[in-house]
Amino acid sequence: MSLPQPVPPSWKDLGKSSNDLLGKDFPFQGVSLEVKTLTPSNVAFKVSGTRDTKSNLISGDIEAKFFNKAHGLVFTQTWTTSNILKTQVELENQIAKGVKLDLQTALTPDTGAKSALLTTTYKQPGLHTRAFLDVFKGPTFTADVVLGRDGFLFGGEASYNVTEGKISKYAAAVGYSAPEYAVTLHGLGNLTIFAASYYHRVSQDVEAGAKAVYDTRASPSGNVALEVGAKVFLDDAAAVKAKINNAGILGLSYTQALRPGVKTSFGLALDTQRLNDASAQGAHKLGVSFTFDG
Repeated sequence: MSLPQPVPPSWKDLGKSSNDLLGKDFPFQGVSLEVKTLTPSNVAFKVSGTRDTKSNLISGDIEAKFFNKAHGLVFTQTWTTSNILKTQVELENQIAKGVKLDLQTALTPDTGAKSALLTTTYKQPGLHTRAFLDVFKGPTFTADVVLGRDGFLFGGEASYNVTEGKISKYAAAVGYSAPEYAVTLHGLGNLTIFAASYYHRVSQDVEAGAKAVYDTRASPSGNVALEVGAKVFLDDAAAVKAKINNAGILGLSYTQALRPGVKTSFGLALDTQRLNDASAQGAHKLGVSFTFDG
């Protein structure tokens, strides 16, 4: 008799293993710093900043997060260097088991621009579903659902514009997830973009993955993007990553845990088709990130 898996991933986390392998720990754009601390009174602070190598612009934000575990409440306040005030209120397992309410708001005092997104999440064994209401945009109602059984995953997403009275976006996905590997196929953008991803934990020290994206709206000569990569753990504190895409961009990274809570990553992107081109200096990118988690 088949049994449902405990709780399938949410719609946004389908293909997460492959996306993390190919996307995380590659700090190509410049220098970034992130500092996290936690006080005895259950208030977490996070300060992060990034200096873009190309534009020399510095962006950052400061975040304060308050936890009330007894009542399932999380309150987050963020202020960015773009002068955007963000507030998030999360309430989980209080209305019913498996139900989470999430309200995210943003306000730009200079322009008066504002946004508000209300999210309801319900998850149970074999089911993970979410519903969003974008109050000021549309308003637009979006819902997604993922069903899981015996490792097989089936998901869908749709958006409904209340003002126009029509479905403005829809997507679907299927996949299979096992402890050592995962495969996911997405149909996005009203089924005009198709993405396939693959992740494999080859051994305790080696991971590999690939992703292909086919855009039916692009020209026939260049509508498929392919990227493959691998990660090797050198020891408990160090790892290297490498990836390359069909445009010839080679990405390399090295991550080192200097001590508990302190991590640094170095990233290098090379345009392999222009290695001997003296004018291609801007095509190659180098970056570094530091994370302090206290």
